[in-house]
Amino acid sequence: MASLTAVQGVAGRRVRLHCLAHAGAGVASYRRWPVAAGPGVDVAALVLPGRDSRRREPRLTERAGLLADLLPPLLEAARLGPYALYGHSLGALVAYTLTRALADAGVPQPLFLAVGACLPPHASAALVAAAEHPDELLLPLLDELGSLPKGAAAHPGGLWHRSVLPVLRDDLRLARALRQAALDPVTGGSVDLPLLVFAGSDDPLAVPAALEEWRQWTTGPITVRTVDGDHFFAGADVLPALVGEACRAYEAADAAAAAASASAGGVR
Repeated sequence: MASLTAVQGVAGRRVRLHCLAHAGAGVASYRRWPVAAGPGVDVAALVLPGRDSRRREPRLTERAGLLADLLPPLLEAARLGPYALYGHSLGALVAYTLTRALADAGVPQPLFLAVGACLPPHASAALVAAAEHPDELLLPLLDELGSLPKGAAAHPGGLWHRSVLPVLRDDLRLARALRQAALDPVTGGSVDLPLLVFAGSDDPLAVPAALEEWRQWTTGPITVRTVDGDHFFAGADVLPALVGEACRAYEAADAAAAAASASAGGVR
């Protein structure tokens, strides 16, 4: 079962921001987020099996296994105070899937769902469809994204080819399963909360114009923003600053609404 891995930072934050990484990766891209997100935000990363501290665990390729692993700790965290989710690329599909499952479970909802560098579930994603491609077809696609290392590491027998590529392939299989589940009216559909969508200005996989179509996936308010960068812009400081600002703004609005409700209830 997954554990909530807090990224080292300043204690005493009010909103817990759960972050999920892109395919083939651990949580290294979130190391700078605790400082960059600003005050009032406790950045935590959900580590998927098969990488980082969980590298010896079997990787997940199906929705049911994902929920069995990640949902229990989130159900517990949801009852402890305000929280939000951010997912990058594959992590966006994971965050969406968890948000739908949290709603079905009837626990307090996130303040918002934030997704980055990810086409909406109904859109055709060439990389997701390439999970079963032979190396000679898959590697050029990865090279276009800038995720293929230079030199011998990506060659057969190289370190990246042996240790990262198998993880990436299984993550693409998981992404395919999550997209299919999102299109199923029983397991998918729109979320009923604010949705923040972030695009990289130079992202060749999830171009900014295509991310506008996330509007079909929420009944709540939506904000779509483009930030500088390619597909891997989560490591820069601008994104956590924006998401941290949203955490503080939505938490303040939520607290004000709760106070107003309590005040109205006291007036008889």
